[in-house]
Amino acid sequence: MSHELIAKEIEGAKERITLIYAFNATGKTRLSVAYKNATKYKSGEHAGVYYNAYSEDLFVWDNDSENGDVNIQLDIRKSSLNRFHSSLTEDDIRDKLNRFRPDYRFDFIPHANPEDGIKSVMFFHEVADPTDPNKIFKVPFKISRGEERIFVWCFFLALFEVEGWADKQSSHFFIDDPVSSLDDHNIFITASTIYDLIEEHHEKRKFVITTHHIGFFSILSDMLTKGEKASKFKKLTRVCTLSLKGNEISLESCQKDVFLYHLRLLQVLNQAHATGAVKAYHFALLRQILENVASFLDVGQFGYVLKQIGIVDADEVAAIVNTLSHKKVYYFESDELNADSLKTFEKIFTGLKEKYQFVLHTPAPDATPLVAPEPVAMA
Repeated sequence: MSHELIAKEIEGAKERITLIYAFNATGKTRLSVAYKNATKYKSGEHAGVYYNAYSEDLFVWDNDSENGDVNIQLDIRKSSLNRFHSSLTEDDIRDKLNRFRPDYRFDFIPHANPEDGIKSVMFFHEVADPTDPNKIFKVPFKISRGEERIFVWCFFLALFEVEGWADKQSSHFFIDDPVSSLDDHNIFITASTIYDLIEEHHEKRKFVITTHHIGFFSILSDMLTKGEKASKFKKLTRVCTLSLKGNEISLESCQKDVFLYHLRLLQVLNQAHATGAVKAYHFALLRQILENVASFLDVGQFGYVLKQIGIVDADEVAAIVNTLSHKKVYYFESDELNADSLKTFEKIFTGLKEKYQFVLHTPAPDATPLVAPEPVAMA
């Protein structure tokens, strides 16, 4: 099947939300282009709005190397979207960025002609003059790749709310892999921003979300099909994999394939556990694994699994897991765990590995956090 045929299949599906997991180089961006072409009106105008690699490519660093990086800034290439920039303010972007707790400030640098929109963005730290503390200097600097991706995503979140774009091209949102170069915590927050977007617009618009990141895929899938408001979204959501077989690609439902991504989650948790980096959001992943094991064993509640791995007070521990996995860490609530919660994680995770004999590679203490989708070994 071609990307064009899959795009038409998604367009004609009864589900309003399509969540797709795919390895890199499978053609997620190509699918977004095919979907754009398949849904255009006869006039040639776009029916929906898109966030994909082309969106990120509009933002390019001017490192100002010839001047020693003095005026380093993130340039915004001109596009059809520039005409909407005049409706954006720095505060609009900051409102979206607040969940990610940035430690920098920024200013827009407009084009000479205001109708051309924003020319670039300067990121800076404020530094006091050592000879006069009342004088504050803006020191430009280059934010990290992960911070850049978060900023661009928040820029588009704000742009979605500008009159004349998303409210006119209101058929659908197509969001392709907004989590490149992000760590696990920021991936969790990004998933929450998309969930909020779905909650606000799903009654009138379709959503297509693609990703190569198994943790992001798992968290968003769990929010939509097993979360607190799953009754609202479950029947509207299709969870799929996009697979490349030879020269053909296929879109396959995976909602009943309960062990599709549990190994990847186990690997992510194993690294956090081995390096002493367990945070509150890891309980969301731990809960997903417990539910997958419970489903595999054909039992209704993961409390049964807790009993099987030797947890004596299973009902109480299940309540703790439920509470911690629903913490709204993206609203300035601390993602640090107290000693009792860490002990609970230790008991459950160690019990799962020992009971079901998962064989997981133990990472080095300074290992880079896992984000790639390759599977891991299992006994």
